[in-house]
Amino acid sequence: MAKAYTPGLKVTGRTVHRCRRILPIRGEVLVAQGDRVEADTPVARTFLPGDVMPVNMANLLGVPPADVHGCMLRKEGERVRRDDAIAQTRGIFGMMRRTVKSPHGGTIETISDVTGQLILRGEPIPVEVRAYLSGTVAQVLPGEGVVVEAEITLIQGIFGVGGERSGRVVLAVKDPSQELVADMITPDMKGCVVVGGGRVWHEAVAKAMKVGAAAVVAGGIDDQDLREILGYDLGVAITGSESIPTTVIVTEGFGDIAMADRTWQLLRARAGSLASVNGATQIRAGVMRPEILIPVTPDAVLPEFDRRWPEGQLEPGRPVRIIRDPHFGLIGAVSALPPEPRILDSESKARVLEVTFDSGEKVIIPRANVELIEA
Repeated sequence: MAKAYTPGLKVTGRTVHRCRRILPIRGEVLVAQGDRVEADTPVARTFLPGDVMPVNMANLLGVPPADVHGCMLRKEGERVRRDDAIAQTRGIFGMMRRTVKSPHGGTIETISDVTGQLILRGEPIPVEVRAYLSGTVAQVLPGEGVVVEAEITLIQGIFGVGGERSGRVVLAVKDPSQELVADMITPDMKGCVVVGGGRVWHEAVAKAMKVGAAAVVAGGIDDQDLREILGYDLGVAITGSESIPTTVIVTEGFGDIAMADRTWQLLRARAGSLASVNGATQIRAGVMRPEILIPVTPDAVLPEFDRRWPEGQLEPGRPVRIIRDPHFGLIGAVSALPPEPRILDSESKARVLEVTFDSGEKVIIPRANVELIEA
């Protein structure tokens, strides 16, 4: 018998998760397999080549390019500091010499007899990769990085901005439908992952940034609020590299949307725990979801959810989220899976499913317009 499958967001209380922490270029791994690491533990380090800075020595010395080598006081491969003398003309009878000082610190890479240019390589740029997730080093990739493993509570969101951060989970609202406003943000939330319920307003995010919160998590956000937070309109691209001090993650979508009860229950149960968050989002090929990772101990008490469905499989009774208008962001349960394609309002033909909301309303929508809420 044929089965229907669709992608879904993972919202689960306990799962084994692995994070690959890889350097951009080969370098040094700082930990060993089996080591216990915290979210901010450095696990690998390297140095990126510095900036390339051309210096027109022939012009500065006032000599032909072929004569530059004879005027150099420093050789290729030598390190120099800013304002160090690197070349000098012979002058006339040893007088009226012209001296050139290095405009930057770095290493002399090449000196050209053809162009008279000196290529100065700036100081190496240190790059350090941290564990991001508190757990155990499960694998060491020599010269590249490590794989960190931990049993965690995993919550994936719909959209986020801002990069990797960590902090204690703190609830700012009393229920999953309550909006997060500026008055709810307090100074003691510094370094914390602040959890709202429904829509988060840009004034609340601005205050969270002011008090130094690590992240803000809420059910929804308006696109105008997002514009106010970033200072510009966000295009279709990978997010996560924005220059903002506080990561923002929405779990349901854009607009006045309450946080899903499953997500709220998990975050409420994990209040006070250390979480790692990342707002990086990519909605095209190579999908990336913003995430909240909270390590759990074997004796942790977590809410129980229905786990009877296979991963990715659509079946009657399974909870789904609508990801297209006119029901965008609503959560319901699959009540029927008609086997034959149907003609849509757009006059295209597609496979559909019936979704029943808590209100009892039933709607027929394309299967491509839903995503599963994975337990």
